[in-house]
Amino acid sequence: MTAPAATPPLTRLPSTWAVGLARGGIELRQFFREGAAVVFIFAYPILMLGIFASVFADQTIDFGAGGHVGFPQYFLPGMIATGLMLTSFQSVATWIAQERDDGSLKRLRSTPMPAASYFLGKVWLVLVTSVAQVALLLLLAATAFDVPMPVDPGSWVTFAWTFLLSAACGTVLGIAYSVLIKSGRSATALVLPPVLVLQFISGVFFQFDQLPAWMQNVAAAFPLKWMAQSMRSVFLPDDARALEVGGSWQHGLTAAVLLVWLVAGAIVAIRTFRWQRADGR
Repeated sequence: MTAPAATPPLTRLPSTWAVGLARGGIELRQFFREGAAVVFIFAYPILMLGIFASVFADQTIDFGAGGHVGFPQYFLPGMIATGLMLTSFQSVATWIAQERDDGSLKRLRSTPMPAASYFLGKVWLVLVTSVAQVALLLLLAATAFDVPMPVDPGSWVTFAWTFLLSAACGTVLGIAYSVLIKSGRSATALVLPPVLVLQFISGVFFQFDQLPAWMQNVAAAFPLKWMAQSMRSVFLPDDARALEVGGSWQHGLTAAVLLVWLVAGAIVAIRTFRWQRADGR
């Protein structure tokens, strides 16, 4: 008698996390092939820091009792915050809109790749590019403009949770916002204006306490103001909290606002995300 054929061993499929990590590697390779996008995302906050810090190199920001900081030191936290906004919200919303428009999303959805792995790939992309961008900003600030870096471990803890929460919030909001973009060609036109407006009213380019009250109130409804404020608490002396609304860094409120936007963005993204264009193509 012929012996029955041996049953081949079952191959264990990779986990969603493993596939997401692999997808993140693909996202990074695709990103660094786009020279113009790489230059804009990395160069914009660095150039803005260089320009403003050079023009106002001799200007100081006073916060009472004889305390003051140089303008480059005050300006750095805002540029870190806006850099995070670029690498998360703006970039993710634009990339997803373009991938939906050219059919890449539809093709990916037809593969065995779990949907969650696609979004994990975007998260890895945002984290890697954000870390690289912030590292370059800190290097420039410390070496070219003598901005002192924090020495208190608690400041770096604040930096870490603000960085992670800001990146997560921006990524989720970018995914949610992408549904409003009808074509890849219109992506930049629909994403850039709100980002620019928020930069001007959120204390990124100007001293926040000198903005009109109505601008401060509008900015307080959005994440960027809180991202910049929390970053200021890391890189400015503690006495500089006198320049903030209520004379406090408001770390608890910052975390609460970012978490609310994170949860709200996740709910909207889950309910509205589309893998293909509205016309089904």
